[in-house]
Amino acid sequence: MSRDGPGRLLRDILRGEDDQIDAVVAVIAHLDPDILLLQGIDYDAEGHALAALADQLAEAGSPYPFRLALRPNTGQPTGLDLDGNGRSGEARDAQGYGRFNGAGGMALLSRYPIGAGVVDHSAFLWRDLPGGHAADVLNAEVLAVQRLASVAAWEVPVEVEGQVLRLLTTHATPPVFDGPEDRNGRRNEDELRFWQWRIESGAVGPPFALMGVLNADPVNGDARRGTLMTMLSHPALQDPVATGAAGGSETADFSDPDPGNLRVSYILPSADLEVQDAGVFWPDPDSPDHAILGGSDGNGASRHRLVWLDVELQGAGEH
Repeated sequence: MSRDGPGRLLRDILRGEDDQIDAVVAVIAHLDPDILLLQGIDYDAEGHALAALADQLAEAGSPYPFRLALRPNTGQPTGLDLDGNGRSGEARDAQGYGRFNGAGGMALLSRYPIGAGVVDHSAFLWRDLPGGHAADVLNAEVLAVQRLASVAAWEVPVEVEGQVLRLLTTHATPPVFDGPEDRNGRRNEDELRFWQWRIESGAVGPPFALMGVLNADPVNGDARRGTLMTMLSHPALQDPVATGAAGGSETADFSDPDPGNLRVSYILPSADLEVQDAGVFWPDPDSPDHAILGGSDGNGASRHRLVWLDVELQGAGEH
């Protein structure tokens, strides 16, 4: 839900004539999750676009009274020529790729109150990650300013019937669009390594869930898979391996044959949570539900599919 300029997402929502927005609302209303993390949604400081979208969702039967959107790194200027083309101030020179400040950020919508103590790690410098790759690919000038999160990284406490579920939310950079130095691949891996560090240091305790677009597939694609595989088998986490109607674990419909469909979106709950069910909303083309996705190819809402998880907190029931 990103547009080519600031304010245009709000314009498109308010007009009520945008097929993609209609499809997004239809998918969300069909699955009706209690807590929803949206990716690739443009940010505005007053939250007008998110509020307008929430109004549409409420009209469709999916109200979300509690919402969070913080300024992402996308489009935030660094003042440097990061891509080395002799010009600064362009999309690739920002803290995270973005044609304008706030392009393609994150938003959290919830039926449960968002508690005090939200921690925004988006300003954390890449160079400060223990064991990270920043010094391998950045010069001293860039090391001084380059943030690790390409979009955002938040810890969000959600109060569920007297208990606090901490959400570790993220959107990692695609591990492509660079050169042989593999700058984006290394940054992608370190964006996940950050959460491994937080969990193993004891800074984050259960119950929690790591959720978002990790932009790394366990088998295919160009990602560096070391940290991903560590996290998928980490004793503090569990990987429910959500699947779609056809039984595959892919979550994104990328072009064939390269890279092809990939698993890039994840919800990894802490080991103490009881997983009731999990899935990817990717109905078979012959299913009546396929039309909900929008578009003749099923990519009307997005080429990314919604990943869902039902978990039970002790004493709080299934959610």
